Amino acid sequence: MRNDQEIRPEYPAELIKSGTRGKYARRYREGTNIVLIDPELNKLFPNAEAVNRALREYAKERKMLT
Repeated sequence: MRNDQEIRPEYPAELIKSGTRGKYARRYREGTNIVLIDPELNKLFPNAEAVNRALREYAKERKMLT
């Protein structure tokens, strides 16, 4: 383990051991609208603004938006 990955001394071991891995994973996935794009598209759509702009244009062209 690298030094920057070690548990800090102020965190008690009992607290760390009592956690449940993935406890809120399903709830998180249900309440989010995060979408991953393929790496090769990252150059075309580097941020949320670029993605939203492209999707709005696509929807307007197909008369999905007014």
